[in-house]
Amino acid sequence: MRKARLLNWTAGAGPRIGWAARVREAGAPLAVRPYRLHFTARVLSWTGSAVSPIALAFAVLHIGGGAGALGLVLAASVAPQILLLLVGGVVADRVPRARVMLWSNIVCAFFEGLAAVLLWLGTARVWQLVFMSGICGAAAAFFNPAAGGIVKEVVPAEARHAANALLKIAQNLVKVSGPALGGLLVAAFGSAWAIGWDAATFAASALLFARIDLKPGAVKVKTGCLADLRDGWTDFRSCRWLWVMVVQGAFVVPVWLVGYQLLGPVYGERFLGGAGLWGLVVSGFTAGLVAGAAVALMWRPRMVGRVVCVGTGSLALPLAAMAAAAPLPVLVAATAAAGTGLAVSMTVWSGLVQERIPADRLSRALSYSTLGQLVPVPFGYLLAGPVSRAVGVRGTLAGGALVIVLAAVVPLLIRQVRALALAGQPVHEPVPTETVGVSAPGVKARGSGGGEGSSDSGVPAGAGG
Repeated sequence: MRKARLLNWTAGAGPRIGWAARVREAGAPLAVRPYRLHFTARVLSWTGSAVSPIALAFAVLHIGGGAGALGLVLAASVAPQILLLLVGGVVADRVPRARVMLWSNIVCAFFEGLAAVLLWLGTARVWQLVFMSGICGAAAAFFNPAAGGIVKEVVPAEARHAANALLKIAQNLVKVSGPALGGLLVAAFGSAWAIGWDAATFAASALLFARIDLKPGAVKVKTGCLADLRDGWTDFRSCRWLWVMVVQGAFVVPVWLVGYQLLGPVYGERFLGGAGLWGLVVSGFTAGLVAGAAVALMWRPRMVGRVVCVGTGSLALPLAAMAAAAPLPVLVAATAAAGTGLAVSMTVWSGLVQERIPADRLSRALSYSTLGQLVPVPFGYLLAGPVSRAVGVRGTLAGGALVIVLAAVVPLLIRQVRALALAGQPVHEPVPTETVGVSAPGVKARGSGGGEGSSDSGVPAGAGG
C-alpha cells in the first residue's frame, strides 16, 4: 500500500511510465526547433553573464575606482530594473517576445562591447561603466519578462516541465564553472577581454533569437500602457495563490540574500577561518542547485504548492546551521539541501505559473511577481548592518532562519495554496475558479503561449520563480 501511494505521488498527470521512458521524455523539448534555439541562446548568454561580475569588479578597480565606485556600478544595474520592470512586462505581452529578447541582447552587446573597447584603449572611466551597467539593467527589465513567457509559446504543454528543468540544469551548471572561468580570463587576459566575451555572447544569442519564428497570435486590441498595467495589476491581485506566494518571496528573498550572500562570507571569515572553507559551502549550494534541477527533470510532483513551500523552507537550513555553529560538513550538507530544494521548487513553480496565467498576460504577471521580491532587497541590505551589530552575526542568522520557516509554513494554512496542482493532477481540496487568470486543477488555462522563470539562483520560487 505504501509503495502504491508513493507511485501515485510521483506519477504526475499522465500514465505511470518507467525510468527509461522518463529519460527519453526529459530530452524531448530539444527536438522542438524554437525551444532548441531558445535553449542554446540562453546557455550562450549565461556563459557570458557568469564571467561578467568578476570582470566588471576588477575593471572598476583597475581604472582607479574603489568599493564606492563598484557599488555605483552594481546599483546602476538594479535601479532601472525596479523602475522599468512593469513596463517591460507590458511590452513583452504586446510585442513578440522573441523580438523583445533579440533587441535587448543587441543593446547589451553594443554597450558592453563599447565598454570593452574603452578598457582596451585605456580610456575607460567609472561613469562610463556606470552608464553601461544602467543601460544593460534597463534592457534586462524588458528581457526577463519576455524570457519568462516564451517557453509556453515554444513548447507543447506536455513537455513544458522538462523544458523548464533543462533550462535550470544548464543555468546551474554554468554557474558552477562560470566564476572560476571569469577569474582565469581576467588573470590571463584582463577585464576587457572578459567583458568583450560577455558582449560576444549577447550578440550570438541575438542571432539565435532572431531565428525563432513563431506563428502570430490573435490580434489584440491595442490599449494604452497604463491600461495594460492596470489590467495586469487586476489579474495579479485576483490570483490569490499568486500574490500570497509573492508575499512569501518578499520576506524570504531579502532574508536569504542577507544571510547567505552578505553575512555568509562574514561568518566564514570569523568562524570558519577564511574564504577557502566558505568556498566549500558555496560549492555545496551550487552542487545542490544542479542536483535539484536534475531531480525536477525526472520527477513531476503532484502537490505543487506544498513542494514549493517545502523547497522555500529548506533555505532556513544553512542559516540555522551557521547560527548553531554546526561543523563544516553539516553546514555544507545543509547548504546543498537548500540548493536542491530551491531548484526543485523554482522548476515546478515555473510550470504552474505558465499553466495558470493566460499567455497574453503572463509577462505582466511575472513582472509584478519579480518586482514584489526585488523591492525589499535593498532594505534588507540596509538593515543587515545595524541588526547584526545589535544581536551579533549568529543571532541575525538565527532570526533569518525563523523568518524563512514562518514564511514557508504560513501559506500552507490557506487551502488554495495547499491544493495547488498542475492540470490533470486531481486533488482532494477544491480550488475556487472564479478569479481572473486562475483555473482549477485539471482545467486548462485560457490562452496559448509563455515562460521559464527569470529568477536567479539564490532567489526562491514563490515570488515569480
